[in-house]
Amino acid sequence: MMNEEALLAELIGMLPSPTYIVISIIFGVIGLYCFQYGRKKPHPHLKWGGLALMFYPYLIGNDTRLLVIVGLALCALLFYWRER
Repeated sequence: MMNEEALLAELIGMLPSPTYIVISIIFGVIGLYCFQYGRKKPHPHLKWGGLALMFYPYLIGNDTRLLVIVGLALCALLFYWRER
């Protein structure tokens, strides 16, 4: 019984926090918009940047701060590419 409780506690500790999930969804939606915009207009940088914004949370561990920092940097880069 005790071993099962320890295993369950370990598995719960490996799950991402709700904040991490919400932030991942927000950046994923922004990435989807940029990807669609880059496909319709001749902006390949926006298309690939949107893909990067959608899939980078899979490369980040459970570190929410790193998720936010990388997401904001990618958004700033996409904003810069949008202006060109």
